[in-house]
Amino acid sequence: MENNVLEMKNIFKSFNGINVLNSVNFSVRKGEVHALMGGNGAGKSTLMKILTGVYKSDGGEILINGEKVIINDMKDSRKNHISMIFQEFSLIPTLTVAQNIFLSRESKNSLGLLNDKEAIQKTKELMKELEVDIEPNELVGNLGVGYWQMTEIAKALSQDAKILIMDEPSSSLTKNETKILFNFINKLKSKGISIIYISHRMEEIFEVCDRITILRDGKNIITENIKDITMDKVVQNIVGLEMDKAFEWVERFYDTEVSPIMEVKNLASGRRVQDVSFKLYPGEILGIAGLMGSGRSETARAIFGMDPIDNGEIHIKGEKKSIHSSKDAIKSGLALIPEDRRVQGLVLDLSVKDNMILPILSKVRKGFTINNKKANEISEQLVRKLNIKTDDIFKITRLLSGGNQQKIVLAKWLANDPDILILDEPTIGVDIGAKTEIVEIIRELADNGKAILVISSELPELLAVSDRVLIMHEGRILKEMKRKEIDSEEALQHAIQGY
Repeated sequence: MENNVLEMKNIFKSFNGINVLNSVNFSVRKGEVHALMGGNGAGKSTLMKILTGVYKSDGGEILINGEKVIINDMKDSRKNHISMIFQEFSLIPTLTVAQNIFLSRESKNSLGLLNDKEAIQKTKELMKELEVDIEPNELVGNLGVGYWQMTEIAKALSQDAKILIMDEPSSSLTKNETKILFNFINKLKSKGISIIYISHRMEEIFEVCDRITILRDGKNIITENIKDITMDKVVQNIVGLEMDKAFEWVERFYDTEVSPIMEVKNLASGRRVQDVSFKLYPGEILGIAGLMGSGRSETARAIFGMDPIDNGEIHIKGEKKSIHSSKDAIKSGLALIPEDRRVQGLVLDLSVKDNMILPILSKVRKGFTINNKKANEISEQLVRKLNIKTDDIFKITRLLSGGNQQKIVLAKWLANDPDILILDEPTIGVDIGAKTEIVEIIRELADNGKAILVISSELPELLAVSDRVLIMHEGRILKEMKRKEIDSEEALQHAIQGY
């Protein structure tokens, strides 16, 4: 095809004898935004990791501007002006934003010392162009996940990329920040830069992309112009069936006349949590919405004992609890599915089974060893219950798709049978099929009497599951809304924005 800057032809890849990519073809034109979609495990990330030299293909060829190239490592990828923003962050928390952006590409002064001033100035210029307020000298470890993503984008753009791969770039961004990102993408298009856009958010694809390629089970399903395809058709091609009612809200009934299972009173923790009070009832799904930086995740961390509480009280089943650690929280019947499953929720190099039994080691211990028969039974039961797609419970967790990894985080806490589950961004970065399954799991847990606190920036999912929604702003609960009073996603967005 004329104007193709990239062609990947008949790409094959397998792991441990299992085909992940089967004769996949993919091309990108100059100055276009090409959506790459598919369910978790469809092969999207593997295809892009081959393009960036993380993996080597087992067959096929790659052409850049019509010329065959060999990409053995990330250095070869950069040499061909290809840069990728990975869904799993590559930043080093103990370095500053500027140091992360120019890591391994640092400028040096006449004495051979690192020129931090130049890196800081270049970072300021990048952030100004991105319209993001991030201090170059700020340690990345002090930033929220959304700011990590924007730092990753700045890092990729600093490398003079002609082909820029974005893997779920807006997954941690607010609506306004996403608009800023889209405006910047349009600027890049006008300069002839090609963008491969991987996202599970359908509305984004139709807003920012020119063409779409869908993979399923490691094979090409369709490549089409965005203007010639409908959202329903995209969903059908991704999952192989219609899911019109995937996120339709179903009114639930739970007893509000009983005492709350958890009551948070005037909670304060650090700069982000100032004065938070709310009640959570048995069998209720309580949603928390708010802009990035509003204090949602920090509230969850404080309740779970991960961050120190400066003021306020937490009552569980009518009893005041002193929660100073995760261990205290678990003893009080709490479980937390964290915002970043890969860093905080899982040990990726351990097996599915080992991750699942981590919170329940005392229950599967046999003297000084593990009762493997009992541990295996529990793990296999949870795999079946949550429909986790894995060859067996001994498979290494990092080899599973994002949606299945998220289900493992859920599973390991369900093994501990908590009374209260705090879910921070439970559907982020997973495909529509996995999202639907997770939504159904949340509903089932609440129907069985569990109290659920859901924090999410994905408003369709939040509206699909919540019975009530709390709006957070600058560390405080700004507003409480019953779900049946929220008539649209736009109405909730207006409440979040404060107008």
